[in-house]
Amino acid sequence: MNPDLSRERATASFNPETITYILDGSPEKTKRRREIENLVLSDPFFQHEDPNFLSRSERYELAIKKSAYMVGKMREHGIADPEEIYWFKSFVHRDRPGPLDLHLGMFLPTLLNQATPEQQERLFMPAWNLEIIGTYAQTEMGHGTHLRGLETTATYDPSTQEFILNSPTVSSIKWWPGGLGKTSNHAVVLAQLYTQGECKGLHAFIVPIRKLGTHEPVPGVEVGDIGPKFGFDEIDNGFLKFDKVRIPRDCMLMKYAQVQPDGTYIKPVSDKLTYGTMVFIRSMIVGDSARSLSRASTIAIRYSAVRHQSEIRVGEPEPQIMDFQTQQYKLFPLLATAYAFHFVGSYMSETYHRITGDIQQGNLSELPELHALSAGLKAFTTWVATAGIEECRMACGGHGYSRCSGIPDIYVTFTPSCTYEGENTVMMLQTARFLVKSYTAALSGERLSGMVSYLNDVSQQRVQPQPLASRSSVTNINDLSSLVEAYKQRAAWLVVEAAKSFQTNVNRGKRKEDAWNKNSVDLVRASEAHCHYVVVRLFTAKLSEILDGAAHRILSSLCLLYALHGITRNTGDFLQTGLLSTSQIDQVQQRVKDLLAVIRPNAVALVDAFDHSDTQLGSVLGRYDGNVYENMFEWAKKSPLNKTEVHESFYKYLKPLQSKL
Repeated sequence: MNPDLSRERATASFNPETITYILDGSPEKTKRRREIENLVLSDPFFQHEDPNFLSRSERYELAIKKSAYMVGKMREHGIADPEEIYWFKSFVHRDRPGPLDLHLGMFLPTLLNQATPEQQERLFMPAWNLEIIGTYAQTEMGHGTHLRGLETTATYDPSTQEFILNSPTVSSIKWWPGGLGKTSNHAVVLAQLYTQGECKGLHAFIVPIRKLGTHEPVPGVEVGDIGPKFGFDEIDNGFLKFDKVRIPRDCMLMKYAQVQPDGTYIKPVSDKLTYGTMVFIRSMIVGDSARSLSRASTIAIRYSAVRHQSEIRVGEPEPQIMDFQTQQYKLFPLLATAYAFHFVGSYMSETYHRITGDIQQGNLSELPELHALSAGLKAFTTWVATAGIEECRMACGGHGYSRCSGIPDIYVTFTPSCTYEGENTVMMLQTARFLVKSYTAALSGERLSGMVSYLNDVSQQRVQPQPLASRSSVTNINDLSSLVEAYKQRAAWLVVEAAKSFQTNVNRGKRKEDAWNKNSVDLVRASEAHCHYVVVRLFTAKLSEILDGAAHRILSSLCLLYALHGITRNTGDFLQTGLLSTSQIDQVQQRVKDLLAVIRPNAVALVDAFDHSDTQLGSVLGRYDGNVYENMFEWAKKSPLNKTEVHESFYKYLKPLQSKL
């Protein structure tokens, strides 16, 4: 064990295991998660060569090989719970994407949530047994987040009781679905439904795209891989083109909307019900934001404890770079953010399952807010986490640029989440639409519930916040309840101002669509402020559940750091609204620096509490034992370029030049 890391762990004021239990939900869940991880780590089949030294084709083949074996092992071990499946899969693929991700994460959930009992009986077990391997084909070459713009058509022919799938334009070719290029033989296809001469909007269809047995494309289907991307080398993201492909009527998922044999259309109770899979995935992405940022933070903080460089006092030994306040300022707010996002991710998962249960009972009242909150938090957390992962890489200096650091892999794997399942700016505008609608309802006297209930306080068309110094309930910048109130007031002010500006443009004769676009920057700011408030509120609320005194103290410091650091990044909002005075901003900035010193002796223990194994991290810099340099040297020697002392290119191209000298 590196002596620096040993000393860091000895200085911690709490037991990391206690916080691990809090993060997992209970000691029992931690035990079970570790049991599942050990099932993977102890299986020789899952040990393999470092993927950084493999070609893209080799990485894909290895991922397929592991995925197929993984499914068999999950059956053998009786792993069927969705959370345990997620754990097992992440341990097998070491938090990298896998070719069956969309099959397990979107295709199967779509069958469960949108198929009729008869369709589930026919399709689910073959899909579970990988006879049917599916993907989720929504995005097209010309349209992604704007679902209404999708061009793929499904036209019903009552004479044969079939739907005719067609890609009428080049831009209508399905593009990007993971597992589509080479792996899947079926797809959930989102297409514009036409029946009895009318377009009924987007609906989901189960479409065979490759023949069972031979895996060749079915007639009328052109399908393949879209080529290398920024990352995701293990995934065969694909294209899919239909040329008048006919499928039976019962291939339309009809739990909510239906097309009867004669073509009569029966609409769903709510058109948002068909978006259930998307809401589920967006909720999952919030948790993934926490997980990815926590991995990057673990690597950067452990390395910062091991790396010695420069001088604080001339002539004295080089200090650990984590002793520099600038390094702490880079990393500790990100550590706090990872914890905040973890608790928000847990909240979103619990809320999704609770509201889904309500929907099954016919109660759709909370669906609009779930849709809006999942969209906004998906955007908010992925933007912050992506920037944070890159900050962690740069905080590791030059070695962070090496693939051996593990952070480049985390970055290229996570950053696509800013655009898949909804481009983030569009997601924020979807949340803004809900916020403006809620504000309008509050003005008309409706009592709001949920995370927008703060708009109930808006009795006029203007929020008039007062400085904290004149508000007895929120005078202390060290009081988290005061800070939650400040974030709430900031969100309310920005929502109201954006809504008022939008309405003013409408009143002056602008079309609503043009008025919306003219105010979209302010609307996105309002959504970001709303999401920021939700995160601060949920992190603060979580503290009341923590009974262990030492854990409560350090997590309270992290929560306070998260809230105050957010104010320093958005000083203008808090000053402009009158929520904070300039002197209080000075106090906030000083308190942030004070908290860095509180976190410093606990930083390594706090990342240890995430409980990421070395195998999962895949990082030489972030090793638990801190033995970085010797292992970096061993890693470099494994490069394929080092298989020979002299590369063949020398003899082909350089030696002839030298012979002429």
